[in-house]
Amino acid sequence: MHLMQSIRITLENMNLEQLRSFASVAELGSFSAAAERAGLTQPAISLQIRQLERHFGVRLIERVGRRAQPTLAGEELLVHAGLIEKQVSETMEAMAPHRSGLAGRIRIGSGATACIYILPRVITRLKERMPGLEVTVRTGNTPEILRDLENNRLDLAIVTLPAPGRAFEVEKIAEDELVAVASIREKSAPQVLDAESLCNRTLLLYEGGHTRKAIDEWFRAAGQTARPAMQFGSVEAIKELVASELGWAILPRLSVRQAQDAARFTIRSLSPRLDRSLGLVVRRDKHLSRPLREAMQAFRA
Repeated sequence: MHLMQSIRITLENMNLEQLRSFASVAELGSFSAAAERAGLTQPAISLQIRQLERHFGVRLIERVGRRAQPTLAGEELLVHAGLIEKQVSETMEAMAPHRSGLAGRIRIGSGATACIYILPRVITRLKERMPGLEVTVRTGNTPEILRDLENNRLDLAIVTLPAPGRAFEVEKIAEDELVAVASIREKSAPQVLDAESLCNRTLLLYEGGHTRKAIDEWFRAAGQTARPAMQFGSVEAIKELVASELGWAILPRLSVRQAQDAARFTIRSLSPRLDRSLGLVVRRDKHLSRPLREAMQAFRA
């Protein structure tokens, strides 16, 4: 009886936020990074970890150099925390249709370009079919999004391929050409540009991710090395600087196909042509709820 009372008290004093903070610290190796992700202060994250450690009576996180790592007990808790998170997520999904005015929920992860230029149409289509649907969106680079998908913090992802992982079901849904983009004042530029000609221009490029990797490989294949004057994580920031005549960029055609873009930019194809593939990714073991099925169909459309 004493043991059961102890277990009950431990469970009553533990909450999901503490478990999520612990899992985030273990994943990121940093209290400050976990705090930034959660939108909390570092002392708040530290307090949650201490509370968990008091509840279980064991050390869960230890510092190795500058990195925070789970102890042996912490590694064991991570396994159970993942199972608890999955069970809570599935419970919320099961209960969502029964809440007043809701017909379910969907958590979508995507890169910034897809978020700006694809998701608005997809969400509009979803809302037309399921007016009460709860939609949340998280943006990030492909590895970050896939990590959240694998940990069941997302239901599906639209990312630049490849999307490695045996846990995933991957469906290629689009090919997006990468093009050279400059201000409209550069309209006398050749209709097709190669790596050598671009290397002689001021370049504004992505700072990282699958798309930047593809661009760097394209330059290397031509015996060139891209040396950007500036690097950014935001496609919209790059577009604004390009429009201000600060240089040339290599961007997805998807990001410059709006009617107003033709009046602002000079858009040229690359030689040889450079494409990236966009894929729809879900966990193989994911329950295909109606919201998830509807979202997948909307992306395909």
